[in-house]
Amino acid sequence: MGIAIRTAPIRVGGAPSRWARLLLLGVVPVALISTLLIFLMTYLSTADPAAEKLGETATAADIAALNHQWGLDQGFLTQYARWLGNAIQGDLGISYFTDTSVSEAIGQRIPIDLSITIVAIIVAIVLGFGFGILAALRRGGRADRAVTAVAATLTTIPEFWLAIMFVVFFAVTLSWLPSGGYVPFTEDPGLWLQHMILPGTSLGLTVAAQVARQVRNSLVATLEEDFVTGARVRGLSPRRVLFGHALRNASAPAIATIGLAIPALLGGAVIAESIFGLPGLGQYALGGAQSHDIPVIQGVLIVSIGLVLITNLLVDALLGWLRPATRRV
Repeated sequence: MGIAIRTAPIRVGGAPSRWARLLLLGVVPVALISTLLIFLMTYLSTADPAAEKLGETATAADIAALNHQWGLDQGFLTQYARWLGNAIQGDLGISYFTDTSVSEAIGQRIPIDLSITIVAIIVAIVLGFGFGILAALRRGGRADRAVTAVAATLTTIPEFWLAIMFVVFFAVTLSWLPSGGYVPFTEDPGLWLQHMILPGTSLGLTVAAQVARQVRNSLVATLEEDFVTGARVRGLSPRRVLFGHALRNASAPAIATIGLAIPALLGGAVIAESIFGLPGLGQYALGGAQSHDIPVIQGVLIVSIGLVLITNLLVDALLGWLRPATRRV
């Protein structure tokens, strides 16, 4: 199955580019279907934002005039085509209630959510791989049992509870870190990190527990493979056998786990925003939902889906690098 293109196809190793197929047959259809569902969801809403904005004293003529100004009196396909065309160009519309650009508002808030998610991913990778490797190398020992027990416990603890405990212990009791607020990375990297440690760690610990279990189980199995035994027979050092051969092959399940967790991390950032007082996308979307501000809701949803699709592409590329055989499709 493919799409005929007269120009020469991009080729990797003599085969049509896997990236081209992934974009044409995977990302693009998912993106189009997602935008259609987003717009359909808001289109079928029974809320009347024009009436809410004008208030109880507004007449039917006033409401109809404002709906006409916003283009809400047009057909579904006309509205959808106009909205999608503008969104592709980076124009997500104007907020009905603040009269500000949704694209600019999201652009100001998205660094906060990305900061939380990046810190959470770093925590998941460092702790997950670190303790997973330790457990695999000490299989059956105390370290292995301790890592397994702690990982099992962390996967049952809600992120919001961890966030609250972090605030109480590290911010209130010890006064080591700020309990809330945000400083842009470009303004002061040190202060940025101080403000991101608690929300990022509270989200990343659960993923770190999942990654540790995946790394431990996969590495234990990989260390028993013939190619690892052959590397040892050839006289390679234990460090080179572990990091140069075994870990690369054992990392794929853990990387896939992180990729699947990214949408949850982006969603969990909403909770972190509330607890740590961060003006991110979650709070912006919540305000838009409460006031039935359709452009805000649509804008946040489409940006969130875009972030998920981009991260999925990056994870897929990393998995292809770790497992070259998976690229031979």
